[in-house]
Amino acid sequence: MPDSSPSESPVGHRHIDSRPRSGPLTYVALILAIAALAVAGWTLYRSEYSKASYSDTQRADAKVEACTAMDLVRRGVSLNTTLQPAGGPGDVTGALAVAANARVSLYDGGQYLLAKLDPATPSDLADAVRKFANNLMDIGAASTAGAQNTDPDQSARLRDADAANATIVELCK
Repeated sequence: MPDSSPSESPVGHRHIDSRPRSGPLTYVALILAIAALAVAGWTLYRSEYSKASYSDTQRADAKVEACTAMDLVRRGVSLNTTLQPAGGPGDVTGALAVAANARVSLYDGGQYLLAKLDPATPSDLADAVRKFANNLMDIGAASTAGAQNTDPDQSARLRDADAANATIVELCK
């Protein structure tokens, strides 16, 4: 019986080469991947560093739209946050309804302002409107969570909203 060493492979089995093969398909895939990265990089560069330019008419129209939206929200918030229950102070259901309307007007007013901001809105006005809108939503969310106007954090939010409102009033003149 002949001795067979462990290094010999049994008859009928092929030795599989575990080295990676690089055929033409690999090179095509590599070239396509590099091209895709180049296009993505160029697109990112163009979008980050190219400033959109708006005409004076577009900026003026965007300002009017932002100021009109601001006026509408300001009136709605003022109306709904100063309502009194129809049945007086003892009307628990009325008090809850009035409070719910106030919270809705705050949160929805903020959302409405953000939705109405046009990219052509002058940046100083757009920044002030965003700040005011976010303040309204923060006030509404905190109220929903039970914060009272006398709470120091809620008082700070209210003061911030008043300051942003005053800035917007000046910018909309």
